[in-house]
Amino acid sequence: MRAYAELVRAPAALTVLGDTLVGAAAAGAPLRGRRLLLPLASVALYWSGMALNDWADRALDAVERPERPIPSGRVSPRAALTTAAALSATGLGLAAAAGGRDALAVAAPLAVAVWSYDTVLKDTPAGPLAMAVCRALDVLMGAGRDRVRTALPAAAAMAAHTAGVTVLSRGEVHGASPGTAKAVLGGTAATAVSAITRPVPTWRHRLGALAGAAAYAGTVGRAQLAAVRDPGAGAVRSATRAGIHGMVPLQSALLARSGALPAAAAVALVLPLARALSRKVGPT
Repeated sequence: MRAYAELVRAPAALTVLGDTLVGAAAAGAPLRGRRLLLPLASVALYWSGMALNDWADRALDAVERPERPIPSGRVSPRAALTTAAALSATGLGLAAAAGGRDALAVAAPLAVAVWSYDTVLKDTPAGPLAMAVCRALDVLMGAGRDRVRTALPAAAAMAAHTAGVTVLSRGEVHGASPGTAKAVLGGTAATAVSAITRPVPTWRHRLGALAGAAAYAGTVGRAQLAAVRDPGAGAVRSATRAGIHGMVPLQSALLARSGALPAAAAVALVLPLARALSRKVGPT
């Protein structure tokens, strides 16, 4: 079980639970009833992407990261691919159960985007954009097909952050250039600002958005600044880990901005749990 937890980066899935909540709040349609299954659909699709990532990278990992489940022999390539396919099917099934055709119309392109990224686009210049599209679609799945337009600003904020994390993560093994680290840090600053500049219902929601954005900037920006000063593999890996965890306070800020303070507070509580569990199973 530990090998499979490592294969899918199990604790990192906590950082996608808030995506559909963000999309739903931005669209003015909070998750209730069966639609509460949508965050679980996000988790299943995220895990499928992680398993597929290791299957696609198995030859490279045998050289650069031999401790990973497939090159170490703890999970076979066939089992990893089967796991990815089963989790994708589970995610699509949960989306259909939660929102019918309305949710499936977004979940199906999301699954296609995940498989396209891992098998074709990851090592191309389009890789970061493809990953950003995956995150944007996950947010929009919470809004549903008919309310996509109203959730686009929130989806764009999550996508911009994801693109930056993906660009920087390419230096996890060999390090990154100072210019790349600076550009990603600048993008994080812009994303933090975008999370608090749109209209909010009340001053309480403004305060919640400010708190979430400050936590996001502190969580992600500090690690990325360290990578700017020393863009070696260790600092880049730490910044990537912080970027993954930074999804949570950014989601919290976006939820507060949309008027969903209880959901923003609940999502914020995920961060310390994700950090604690990442000490047992790494998110990168």
